[in-house]
Amino acid sequence: MVKKRNLRIHVIISGKVQNVFFRQTLKTIAIKNNVRGWTKNLDDGSVEAIIEGAYGNVFVVINWCHRDPANAIVEKVKTKSEKYTGKFKTFDVLY
Repeated sequence: MVKKRNLRIHVIISGKVQNVFFRQTLKTIAIKNNVRGWTKNLDDGSVEAIIEGAYGNVFVVINWCHRDPANAIVEKVKTKSEKYTGKFKTFDVLY
């Protein structure tokens, strides 16, 4: 039996990513791909997210972040691997 590798990635997305439904759409994409964690707006206009799940699923979500979804204009996606915790039960938009 092959054990699936789980992953946790901390993401900062900058550009025109606030007030364009980026976080809500990110949540929809995450749930569709069985990924858990959270996303929130930062004071500098960027969006932050913690994404946890199976390796391939996490990268589907991160690849989506690189695109310019809906009215967003993504200028930069910064990622950092962190230790997987498995503590999230859902994917939430934080306010």
